[in-house]
Amino acid sequence: MLMLHTLYTHNRSLGAHNRQLGQATAEYALVIVGAATIAGLVLAWAAGTGKISRLLNAVLDSVIGKVG
Repeated sequence: MLMLHTLYTHNRSLGAHNRQLGQATAEYALVIVGAATIAGLVLAWAAGTGKISRLLNAVLDSVIGKVG
C-alpha cells in the first residue's frame, strides 16, 4: 500500500500524461493483488479438501510405474 500511496502522491505533481501512466501502474498492481488473492483462496480450498495430496500421489505413482 505504501508503494501505491507513493506513486499516487508523486504523480499528482506531474503532468496529465504522467498521471495517466501512474494510474495504469496502480491498476496493474491492484490486478496482481486480486489475482494473488484468488490464487491463495483456491490453494487454501484445495489444501483443505486433500485434492493436492491426491493429485501429487497420482502423479508420483504414475512416474514410478513408468520408471519401474
